[in-house]
Amino acid sequence: MKSTKEQLIIDIENLLNRYEGVKPTHIDPALLQFLDRNTLLSIIDSILRQQEKTNESNIEWLEQFKQY
Repeated sequence: MKSTKEQLIIDIENLLNRYEGVKPTHIDPALLQFLDRNTLLSIIDSILRQQEKTNESNIEWLEQFKQY
């Protein structure tokens, strides 16, 4: 079974690679010695917030094409 930090690295990679047409991101596992669990969780939170903002922007952009 993978350690919590290893799983968090995998989760970050999955978040970064969830869009088609994007070059896959691979994070060096050696980073585990430098990053603690809280830092990894913070990175995940930051990615999710950025993706949420992007989705909100897309919704606003798509609204202009909506017919009422």
